Parts: sequence; structure tokens; C-alpha cells
Amino acid sequence: MAAAILRRARSRRRRPPASPRRAHAGPAPPRARPAPSDPEGPAPRPTRSCRCRKWRRGSGLAWSMAGTRGVGREAAAAGSLPGKRPPEPEEAGTPSPRTEVASVRLEDEYVEDSSDEEDIRNTVGNVPLEWYDDFPHVGYDLDGRRIYKPLRTPDELDQFLDKMDNPDYWRTVRDRMTGHSVQLTDEQVALVRRLQRGQFGDVSFNPYEPAVDFFSGDLMIHPVTNRPADKRSFIPSLVEKEKVSRMVHAIKMGWIQPRRPRDSTPSFYDLWAQEDPDAVLGRHKMHVPAPKLALPGHAESYNPPPEYLPSEEERMAWEQREPEERRLNFLPRRFPSLRAVPAYGRFIQERFERCLDLYLCPRQRKMRVNVDPEDLIPRLPRPRDLQPFPTCQALVYRGHGDLVRCLSVSPGGQWLASGSDDGSVRLWEVASARCVRTVPVGGVVKSVAWNPRPTVCLVAVAVEDAVLLLNPALGDRLVVGSTDQLLSAFTPPAEPAAQPAHWLEASEEERRVGLRLRICHGKPVTQATWHGRGDYMAVVLATLGRSQVLIHQLSRRRSQSPFRRGHGQVQRVAFHPVRPFLLVASQRSVRLYHLLRQELTKKLTPNCKWVSSLAVHPAGDNVICGSYDSKLVWFDLDLSTRPYRVLRHHKKALRAVAFHPRYPLFASGSDDGSVIVCHGMVYNDLLQNPLLVPVKVLKGHSLTKDLGVLDVAFHPTQPWVFSAGADGTLRLFT
Repeated sequence: MAAAILRRARSRRRRPPASPRRAHAGPAPPRARPAPSDPEGPAPRPTRSCRCRKWRRGSGLAWSMAGTRGVGREAAAAGSLPGKRPPEPEEAGTPSPRTEVASVRLEDEYVEDSSDEEDIRNTVGNVPLEWYDDFPHVGYDLDGRRIYKPLRTPDELDQFLDKMDNPDYWRTVRDRMTGHSVQLTDEQVALVRRLQRGQFGDVSFNPYEPAVDFFSGDLMIHPVTNRPADKRSFIPSLVEKEKVSRMVHAIKMGWIQPRRPRDSTPSFYDLWAQEDPDAVLGRHKMHVPAPKLALPGHAESYNPPPEYLPSEEERMAWEQREPEERRLNFLPRRFPSLRAVPAYGRFIQERFERCLDLYLCPRQRKMRVNVDPEDLIPRLPRPRDLQPFPTCQALVYRGHGDLVRCLSVSPGGQWLASGSDDGSVRLWEVASARCVRTVPVGGVVKSVAWNPRPTVCLVAVAVEDAVLLLNPALGDRLVVGSTDQLLSAFTPPAEPAAQPAHWLEASEEERRVGLRLRICHGKPVTQATWHGRGDYMAVVLATLGRSQVLIHQLSRRRSQSPFRRGHGQVQRVAFHPVRPFLLVASQRSVRLYHLLRQELTKKLTPNCKWVSSLAVHPAGDNVICGSYDSKLVWFDLDLSTRPYRVLRHHKKALRAVAFHPRYPLFASGSDDGSVIVCHGMVYNDLLQNPLLVPVKVLKGHSLTKDLGVLDVAFHPTQPWVFSAGADGTLRLFT
């Protein structure tokens, strides 16, 4: 672009001023120029553009005549002009001076050409330069010779070296017409900068010169021209007559409608006035007539019969009812005459309701499908056909002084462990509701988990920042002894590895109470749960980051953090009962991890605001989640990562959910003080969806501090359910 601007400016600057000889009829011959240095070279071949310039200057005949008449005179003038080369003497064999001057004139006839061509070196015209990409030349000069491209096109490396070495690289541009580089002068650079700033190219040009008033503001007496008007100005036009006749014909034929003034008055009509069958609305097939007002009865009379007058009891009962439940929206009264009847207080309200009836009345009939409402309800089996399930409260376990947060049942179903905010863990006999042992732990118990192995008698208790492993010494003495032998058989390694938790042996005084091991974490523990085989235990810590979940191995007393980074605040964890999977429930999602492959398998989205609890079906293909927004979500892992069914039976937040290990039952405990037991049958046929039927609502806990049921657990062998409440009691429903 800069090269084009410079060429345009250079051609304009090079253009000589107009000579006064242009005003004459014939063109004056141009000044003579010294002959070329190579007289034997080929004469310049006039191109098409040259011939066009010659004919623009004047006719060829006048040109030749002027050159023939004034040869001698012009030759003398050329020799006498100062600064010109004197004519050389004639030699033998050379043409005459007249012929030589004529030839010089023919060669130099375009020296002072003022054409608008930007660059006369390349004469390709408006031909695109891309046509010459495959040729060694880029065009032709005035003599018809090829203009060759540079031998080597500079690449990016050459341009970079030139930019580093050449201080004038910034003012060097490439001429596309010739392919060579042109270095701009200071005057040209200043010209380009002025044009880029939107200024004029000439420095001496003043765009704010005073305007010249060519026309005076005085009114002249005589007009500028006094030519008489034409004859066509006062004779009717035949063309316009033809147009008018066409428009008249179109109006007669109705093709053009004349414009009529619009009526500005709005048009109103009664929507329900014409209800006869002959009317427009009446002929409509789907027309619905206006609802009629009920005719007044005896109760609305000013002197109703005595049986329509209400008694005092009926009046009080009418006032206590809701306005929607009243049979009449007024009380009948008796007046001695019609003149004594006062103004009706509900007149404006009744007129408004009447207007609403007319306004909201449907304008057409909609054909309803005749469907029995019973057919829309899914066919569910009767609850009595789904027995057994718990139906009534059997026992109440009392003894805790504060709310009971957690409970756990032994693998045999004979003993029950519970943890409370009073800082103690109590061990109960299930059949008699008798408290067998009380173990003080010195803090709020957040979680209690009985080891699922029948050959091990061990209870994990989460207290503050530690997990306590208790041997309650209940049941078979052989099992109690084998448990102590298993814990004492551990030999610590010579070089202990760094672990996220510390395993500490209990002191003698603590061993008398039943404490065997203490696992310290440094952060508050919110949950402890066992693997199905009883050797591994997962712990949830109330912290942020990747160390929220830890896995402990009892046999080797080793702890590890399975995750590299965290995904939100972890609420609950659970082991898969069959596969090596770990389910981690955060606030908005449930993630399923493969422990052997160490990868994320699935991510379940329960569409809840805050997940509170988690339970896995004994078969391992279904998962239920409870949330604080009173939802129970059922997931089918083989079907989708989205909920299969969302149950909203509770009115308040869910605190705990649980599956029965043998029967097709699951239960949920909520802050509304109820436990809802549902029948959840999972079929082996993959084409048949699970059957979910709520069968019983169990109530018995009283609300304390707006808290109800905090934990639920099923009996391992019987269709019984245990519940722990904020009222400090545990209840057994059978």
C-alpha cells in the first residue's frame, strides 16, 4: 500500500504543468532530445498505450505536417538553446539533418507525457500479477523487453537478517510491479505519514483558505435568462392522459381500491348477547354459552320462611367454617318490609366474581379422553401381600442422657451398640432391651460400626479425631479370645513407613474397659464403616482436600489415602458388597471408584441439594441416597447414572437410609420423627425394573431440637428395624 501511494504521489509530482500551446488547434512539436547512445540498437516499438497517447495529443496528419514544415527552424532553435548539445557535423552515409530531427522527434514524442499511469516501467496494464507467478518475468517494459524477477526470492531468514543488519530496513518496500526493493526517501516517508494521518499530501496546501463569494447576495432587476416558455408547458400531456385512463379503468374493474377514511371510533360488542342458533356465535360448533346465574331461592328473600332462618348454634357453626366450606355465602335474615332492607355488603365482590366467570369461561369445548382415573395409577401390590415387614413398635431402649446419633447391630443379631452425645457407648441385648455394658469414651460419638465378621468381636467407635477399636467381650468366649489374639499377633516392622494416621496400643486401664486400639487422625472423624470381610475400614474426616477419606487395614495396621485430590466435601462412604468398589458421596454427587484399577468408574447425579446418607443393596447393583431436601433417590447402576426413582414421602430432611441384608426392604429415617419402610424388590431379569412400594410409616420418636430419627439399621436375620432418635432412645419395630 505504501508503494502504491508513493507511485501515485511521484507521478503527480512528475507531471509538468499544462502548456499554453494546448489551447491552439495543432500540437506544437516536442523539444529535441539527444540521440540514444546506441544508434544501432532496435528502435522503440510503440505499444498500444503509446498509440493512444499520440492520438490524444492530436491527429497524426497534423503531427506529420507540423514536423515537415518546421524542421530547419526547430533544429536551429534546438542548437541555439542554452544547455543543449550542439548539432554534430554530418558525415558521409548519414541521413540529412531534416530526417534526423524528424526521427528524434518521433522517438521523444512521449517524453513530457502527463498520463495517469503510476509506473511506466511495467506495461502489463490491469492484468493480475498472479498470472506471472509461474514465469521468470513479471511483465514488459516500453520497449517490449521482459522485466525479470530477482534471481532469489528472500525468505523469512533473509528478511530477518536484513532487518537486523540494514538500518534502513524500516523504510524499504517491495515494488510488486518489478519485484525489486525500493528505499523510501525522507520526503516520501513524510508524505506517507501525512497520508496515514488523513492530511493532505502537499505541505503547502491550506484547506482552510477563505471562501470566495462568486455570487453576490443582491437581488438583480433583470433575470439571468428571459427565454420564453416552451409550448409543451401549457399543452396537456398525452402521456399523463394515458396514465390517468389506465388508473380509471383499474378502479372500474376493482383492481385498485380507493382509500376510504378509517373510522376512529372503537367497536364493542356483547360477547354473550347473541346466543340464538341463528347467530354467528351460535352457529359455531364449539361455542360455549355463558354460565347462567342461579336463580334466587327462599333463603334470599327479605321475609324467608321460619325454617330457613338459622338458629344461634347454626350461626356460630357457620362463622367458624372456612368460606369455601359454607353452603351459603350469607345468612338469611327477616325484614318487616322491602324498604327496610339495607345495602348488600358483598355486592361488589359478587359482581367481580361474575365478571371473572364470564372472562375465564372457556371459549371452546375440548374433547376429553374418557379414561378411568384408576387406570392412570400404576398397579401396585397390596402391602399385606408383601409381608413380612415391621409394622409396630416392640421395644424401647432407654439409658442415654442425650441424643443418640448412631447405632449398629452385631453380625449375629443378638447385641446392639449405640453412641450418644453424652460421651458413652452402650451395648444392649436386643431381645430384652437390657443395657449390658457402658463404655465412656470422653466425647461425642459420631459413628459406631460393628465388625461384620462373625468370628471377630470388635466395634469401631468414631470419637472426635480418633477411631477406637473396642472388644465388648460379649457372646462366645472363644470369639472374644480369638479377637484379642488376632490383635496381639501383630509385629511392627523394623522401619515404620509414614502414614496419615497413628496406631496406638491401649493402656492397661483402657484395656479393662474394653479398648484395644486407638487410631489418631488429627482431624475430626465423622464416619467409620467396615468392608464386608472385616479387615478394611474406611474413615471420613471433616476436612478439605484429598485426605478426607482414609482406608485402614486391621491385620497390618496400615493406613492410606486413596485419592490424589478432593471433589467437594465428602458426606458418606460405603464399600461395595461384592466388587472392589468404593462409593464416595459428596454434597451433589456420588462417585464410584475401582480400588484395584485406581480409577473413577461412574459418577451418579442424584439432583439433590445436599446428600446426607448412603446405602448399597446387598446384590450391589442398586444404591439409595437420602438428602436434606427430603428426597430419597434410587439408582440402578446397570441402567443409568441418573435416578431411577425419586421418593418424596418425608416432610423433612432425611438423616439415614438402610437396606435389609436378606429381605427386599429398605428404610429411611427423617427429622419428622418417622421411619418409612419400603418394599424394594430387585429382579434377576435385567428387562424388569425394580419394584418400589412404600408399605409402612413407623412413628414413635418425639422431636427434640427440631431433630427426629438420626439413624436406622435392620436386623441381620429378622425383618426388624432399629431407630435412634434425638429424644435419647432407641426403638425396635417388628
